[in-house]
Amino acid sequence: MAYSPGVTAAQRSINLVHCHPYPDRSRAGRILLDAVRDLPGVKVRSLYKLYPDFDIDVEAEQQALVAADIIVWQGPFYWYGVPALLSLWFEKVLSEGWAYGAGTRALQGKTALWATTTGAPDSAYQPGGVHGHTFETFIPAISQTARFCGMNWVDPPVVVHGAHRIGDGDLRQAAQTYRARLEALAAVPIAPYEGGDRPHG
Repeated sequence: MAYSPGVTAAQRSINLVHCHPYPDRSRAGRILLDAVRDLPGVKVRSLYKLYPDFDIDVEAEQQALVAADIIVWQGPFYWYGVPALLSLWFEKVLSEGWAYGAGTRALQGKTALWATTTGAPDSAYQPGGVHGHTFETFIPAISQTARFCGMNWVDPPVVVHGAHRIGDGDLRQAAQTYRARLEALAAVPIAPYEGGDRPHG
């Protein structure tokens, strides 16, 4: 699948934290990742390949975050949240005294974006639908994690619904949109964080 270059992504570096326990089985996830991995400045860290035993190298992950201007979390939407390894990554890597707390500045001012896929169609995420709520209801657990660490959260997240059955044309368009979102973010000047320190809890 070919992607036409648009705005260059060379201005800002992007740490794409990819987390899918079965990446080779995920058609939608794979195509989304392939759409952006060749952008200048993008570095992909595939957590399930790096840490199949869930033994996360916290220092390496923190160094990768510090080196980036933009943080992207990409993975499937599992049980109204993120895959187990990404949840552990949040717990271990975004530690008190480093990502948040008095005097911490490691992530403040960085940009955060979430890219995810759902198995169910968009109609399932409506009042009266099988999941009972709009998808926006489930975003705050991720968005507030970013904000709590002083990052600038980007709304809306990249969401591809019905990933198991989406047609090739629609998936190709979603991948193009994802690429365009990252290109646009990479071209935006870095905004300073103006908030204060955050105690946990």
